[in-house]
Amino acid sequence: MDLNEIKTLLHHREPYLMVSQVIEHSQNQIVGVKKHSGDEPYIHGHFPGLPVVPGAMIQELCTQSADILITKYHSPVENYHSEKTKGWALGVLNKVESAKYLDIVKPTSDIVAKVELVDHMGALFKFKAQVFQNDKLKAKLAFNLVNISDEQLK
Repeated sequence: MDLNEIKTLLHHREPYLMVSQVIEHSQNQIVGVKKHSGDEPYIHGHFPGLPVVPGAMIQELCTQSADILITKYHSPVENYHSEKTKGWALGVLNKVESAKYLDIVKPTSDIVAKVELVDHMGALFKFKAQVFQNDKLKAKLAFNLVNISDEQLK
């Protein structure tokens, strides 16, 4: 899945867009990739001279990847389009069950998030994720997303 399709399915945009590419997806699993340019705002301040990808941005990569899965396969709206469809906010972070960061993630090579839909009850979606860099496990996360009316965001 290329960046244009990602932007059709996802509301996020630069500089907050974390998913650069989706290399695999199905109704219950998605693999999202973040390719760093080195110019991301969060890299310059975390930490100057020794850049490290913040844990919050690693969570966001997983969350946005899961958002794409929800929008593509579990949307309450047929043919959802992020710029045209109104009335829904899909995949809003509801809860972080756990987040274990096992090693430093540097902005020097791709970050791969393997995200699995564990359970789905109405508008609530439960996910678990593993994050890799250079084939090394860097983080494990479990979190919930929910579809809500966009009125709740106003």
